[in-house]
Amino acid sequence: MHDTGELKKRIDTCLRRLVDEEEAELLRVSDELTPLCRQLRASLTRGKRLRAAFLYWGWRASGQPDCEGVVKAAAAMELVHAAACTHDDIIDDSRLRHGAPTAHVAFAESGAPAWGTAPGGPHEVRQERSAALAMMLGDLLMGYAGQVFATCGLPGAYVARTVPLWSSLLRETIAGEFLEVLRTGGVVPKVAESLEVARYKTAKYTVERPLHMGATLGGASPRVLAVFTAYGMPLGEAFQLRDDLLGVFGDPAETGKSNLDDLRDKKPTALLALTASLLSADQGRQLREALGKPALDEADAALVRQWMERSGARRRIEDMIQERIARARAALDSVPLPPEARAALRTLADSATNRSL
Repeated sequence: MHDTGELKKRIDTCLRRLVDEEEAELLRVSDELTPLCRQLRASLTRGKRLRAAFLYWGWRASGQPDCEGVVKAAAAMELVHAAACTHDDIIDDSRLRHGAPTAHVAFAESGAPAWGTAPGGPHEVRQERSAALAMMLGDLLMGYAGQVFATCGLPGAYVARTVPLWSSLLRETIAGEFLEVLRTGGVVPKVAESLEVARYKTAKYTVERPLHMGATLGGASPRVLAVFTAYGMPLGEAFQLRDDLLGVFGDPAETGKSNLDDLRDKKPTALLALTASLLSADQGRQLREALGKPALDEADAALVRQWMERSGARRRIEDMIQERIARARAALDSVPLPPEARAALRTLADSATNRSL
């Protein structure tokens, strides 16, 4: 089965079934949990299901057949992703994701009455409460990920051998997020420091670890796992580099998110780091002044985009993406794999890095 659309439908069906079951259980507790159910459903109805696809094809690459158990295990990766996105949106105070309000924004807009009182005006109270509600949603999604994976229906011995990978996935993702928070808003980091954030925050949990999960479930050899690292790391970095470009140059109508947020927050992207390294001292000072404005507007952003273009940073990032895709593709050719799995992973390399969403 090398039909990415069909696999996505099966993952979506699995996630809808989970939401239906959990919504019924939550509403048995209280009708006041309706906003939580609404956002639980909203957080799982969008996305290309890339992480699920990587787990699935890691399994198939180990010589295992298609089955519903691995589809359910793959769906767990989308729950991890939804949890990470929910928490990330709170940290960044992002307003949109896939063109819809993020969870903490949706909770704030729901207008549900608050119990008791809190210091600060009504707006501050509502914002703090909505962030707390979204944080709990993210925690719930991560809990569901473990539940879905553990009960996927594959043999218990298969599932048990992935336990160390779960620890690695969570440790690495938190490490990357932590480093990004520490390096956001201050001095523009060096390119190597920006790539380190991309590697741990995105590359590992988007590509490498889902592949390792699927391959380990399927009993793949250490050689295959090593190849999946050689494929997954450069591809995951390329994925994040593309995201960085879309975060600045993308059309919000197509990407579903603001193209000002990364600049306003002075996110430690490789794009920004590379731009700063290529500018003259005077241009660098102007860049810092533009990025230092508390209310960076479209005119300021247009100026920064010009520097990114004229310095050659945007073109170099495109070159870095293509170089990493080539490395990922070459890694696939270094070990025997089932033809269908190899073809699917080559297709995924393209869909992960050539996208508007």
